[in-house]
Amino acid sequence: MVLGLGLALSLAIGLSLGLIGGGGSIITVPVLVYVLGVPPRSAVGMSLAVVGSTALVSALLHDRRGTVAWRTGAIFAGSGVASSYLGSKFTRLVSPQVLLLLFGVLMLVVSAVMLTRGHSHPEAAPHHRPSLWREILTGVGVGFLTGFLGVGGGFLIVPALVVFGGLAMRVAIGTSLFVIAVNSAAGLAGHVTNGDIDWKLTGMVASLALIGALLGSALSHRIHPKGLRRVFAWFVAAVGLFLIIKNYNALIR
Repeated sequence: MVLGLGLALSLAIGLSLGLIGGGGSIITVPVLVYVLGVPPRSAVGMSLAVVGSTALVSALLHDRRGTVAWRTGAIFAGSGVASSYLGSKFTRLVSPQVLLLLFGVLMLVVSAVMLTRGHSHPEAAPHHRPSLWREILTGVGVGFLTGFLGVGGGFLIVPALVVFGGLAMRVAIGTSLFVIAVNSAAGLAGHVTNGDIDWKLTGMVASLALIGALLGSALSHRIHPKGLRRVFAWFVAAVGLFLIIKNYNALIR
C-alpha cells in the first residue's frame, strides 16, 4: 500500500516536470523519506539520481523542439559542477531534522515563485542582455543547493536564464533541464562515496518518473499549464509547512 503510493507519486514527479517544466524534483525527497521510509541523508543522494535522469530525458525531448540553448546551458552547468559536489559533502554535516527543516523552507520559497511566475505567459517574458559573470555566480549558487538538498533548482535556474542569459521563457525551461541534469550528476558523485544509496528503489522511482515525464511532455501542448502550476504550487506549500512544523517540533524537544 505504502510502496504503491510512493511509486504513484514518483510518476507524478516526472509528470510535473514534463507538463510545466519543473516542480517535481522538490517533492522527491519528502516522498522518499515520508512515504518510502528512506533516511533523509540517503534520500538526498537518491533524489539526485531520480532528478538528474528525468531532467536529462526531458532536456532531450525539448531539444527536439529546438528549445535548448546548449552554449548558455553549458556555462550555467559548468559553473555549478564543483559547487554541487561540494554541497553534497555538507549534507552529512547537519542533522536529519535540520536538513528537512531547511528543505521545508525551500519548498515554501519554491511555491511562492511558482505562484507568482505562473501569471505570465511563457512567450511574454522580456528578453534581457546576457551577463556572463552573473550566469557563472548563479550557476555556482544553484549547484551548491542541488548537491546539498538534492533538488534540481529549476525555480532559480529558469528566471536566471531569462534575466542573465537573455533567453525566452520557453527556451529557458528546456535549457534549465540540461543544467539540472549536469548539477545532479555532480552532486550524486559526492553522495555515492557514502555507499548508502538503495539503487533498486532508486531505479524504480526514476523509471516511473521518466514515464511520467514522457506522458507530461506529450500532454503539455494539450493542457494549459497555468492551472496545473497553481495547484502544484499549493501542494508544495502544504508539504513544506508539514516539514517545518514536524521537524521544528522535533528539534525543540
